[in-house]
Amino acid sequence: MLTLLRHCGRNLPTLRPIQTVHTRYYATQMGKRVAVVLAGCGVYDGSEIHEASAVLVHLSRGGASVNMFAPNIDQMHVVNHLKGEPSEEKRNVLVESARLARGNIQDLAKLSVEDHDAVIFPGGFGAAKNLCTWAVQGKDCSVNDEVKAALQAFHGEGKPIGLCCISPVLAAKVFPGCEVTVGIEKDDKYPDTADTAAAINQLGCKHVSKSVSQTHVDEKNKLVTTAAFMCNAPIHEVFDGIGAMVQDVLKLA
Repeated sequence: MLTLLRHCGRNLPTLRPIQTVHTRYYATQMGKRVAVVLAGCGVYDGSEIHEASAVLVHLSRGGASVNMFAPNIDQMHVVNHLKGEPSEEKRNVLVESARLARGNIQDLAKLSVEDHDAVIFPGGFGAAKNLCTWAVQGKDCSVNDEVKAALQAFHGEGKPIGLCCISPVLAAKVFPGCEVTVGIEKDDKYPDTADTAAAINQLGCKHVSKSVSQTHVDEKNKLVTTAAFMCNAPIHEVFDGIGAMVQDVLKLA
């Protein structure tokens, strides 16, 4: 036993530099403070759960600290996810988003750009139904006032904004001339991309075709977008694409 301890003791100095590098890396990353804005809980009427989870996992892996927010408003409607049909219920976006946030979430009205280095909006129909009215009005939609204010505040401070799946349409409505991706046009794996891209272009913005594993970075506006579940892809590919988006956001932060 004494021989083993002496042997281990001789090896300890070689471990210290590795530990120091590891600590320095995460100390640097921990400086990134990221706000995540949710739109409810569930793909058909709220935030897409897998996308929101992927964002949080990759932010954690990147060493960022996270605060979650959602608007304190009623959902546009409630969808029975088993049947895929609307129900007569009423639900609150903030209350439903708290399910994803494990209760640790704040009213979007309290989001302070000064306290954060970046903001990310996961996708899901809630982004197009609750954060704006794209789902029913397309390019003629309106954006929730608090969502618009948050986007403009981060943009005005030159802080990066990440958006995935359908949520890039928020940027297309708020930032004329910006560049985003919602997938690859004229590809059967991206069934809704062509129409969405056409509407984005009609708004005077530029849609850039990118695969589910890729991001598009609008350097001028500090927007990072990726297709996520706009593509009929295996979940691990969506997860990896969101990871690339998170990495690019943290690089810009």
